[in-house]
Amino acid sequence: MPASPKRILICSTPVGPLGSGIGGGVELTLKNLVAGLSGLGHQVAVVAPAGSELVGAEVHEIPGAPQPSAQHYGRDAPVTMPADSVLGEMWAWISAHQDDYDVVVNMAYDWLPFYLTTFLSVPVAHLVSMGSMSDAMDDVMVATSLQRPEALAVHSSAQAQTFSVIASRLRIVGNGIATERYALHPEADRPPHVGFVGRIAPEKGIADVFAVAAATGIPVKVWGLMQDPALWDAAVAEHPGAPVSYQGFVTTDELQAAIGRCAAVLMTPKWTEAFGNVAIEAMACGVPVIGYRRGGLSETVEDGTTGFLVEPDSVDGLVHAVGRIDEIDRRACRQRVEDRWSTAAFAGRVDAWLDDVVSATRTRA
Repeated sequence: MPASPKRILICSTPVGPLGSGIGGGVELTLKNLVAGLSGLGHQVAVVAPAGSELVGAEVHEIPGAPQPSAQHYGRDAPVTMPADSVLGEMWAWISAHQDDYDVVVNMAYDWLPFYLTTFLSVPVAHLVSMGSMSDAMDDVMVATSLQRPEALAVHSSAQAQTFSVIASRLRIVGNGIATERYALHPEADRPPHVGFVGRIAPEKGIADVFAVAAATGIPVKVWGLMQDPALWDAAVAEHPGAPVSYQGFVTTDELQAAIGRCAAVLMTPKWTEAFGNVAIEAMACGVPVIGYRRGGLSETVEDGTTGFLVEPDSVDGLVHAVGRIDEIDRRACRQRVEDRWSTAAFAGRVDAWLDDVVSATRTRA
């Protein structure tokens, strides 16, 4: 039990309901954070778009149009909100109920929550889920950091460095998963196959996965939300006959059972991914990760011990690494996650950060 139990409100991403998969890794992070902070004795509630699944004991569902995801726009894109915006309605709800909470954790990578930070009496802590994507977001984050230097946190050093002006002010909290939900698979299936987990979207690099399958002949099973079917069709056309099969979007329990049977998991991000939850999910099952040395992945995977990191966009590097899968001790993969990326460890880091946010706000008051 913490010395000072807090009433914490976590604001979910406005791009889609919790459980839809549209929010990608943010959804899993939120679920694990709710569990971890609740386990520390805090009272945790969530505000999220209507249609969200129940996460923890209390979810306030807000109707409205979803917010477009920031990674699909250019750096100079203007700040926009759709009519009947769920983002606006979520923060209107937060404003109306702010006295019921000691701190609000914002998990939306959107301009509005940052702008509103100094207008609210409740402390707002921003857990930033992406690297630098737009000039407008960079500007509002810098402004928020100047006024509330304790209020911004990120998942990895690589992510922090994309915000060069304020990188030294960003709290690095990592991430975490409920390791007890992931069973260690000491051995992979034979004959071997590898896996890929992620939305079928431009930033995930599915074409490179097809290229690896075509070059090695090793089957690849793909799990994730089919967000852009045209990308999948293009990869099939470019690599006809590549042994790649789509397995659909599944629950965490179904996913861990499936990826545990893989010889390895491929990660081919085309952008600076903040952390890469898939990496620690795979390693928790004992599965080595083969991916690009880009973004948070370069900090979660220990090259040569829990997988292999290759130069960004090098399909040849991936192909070579696939041939070295058997060099990795699957138990070492599991141990790394238990030591560094458990829900308890993650919640502890976030809890310490929130204490500092609340304390700084009281000092200013």
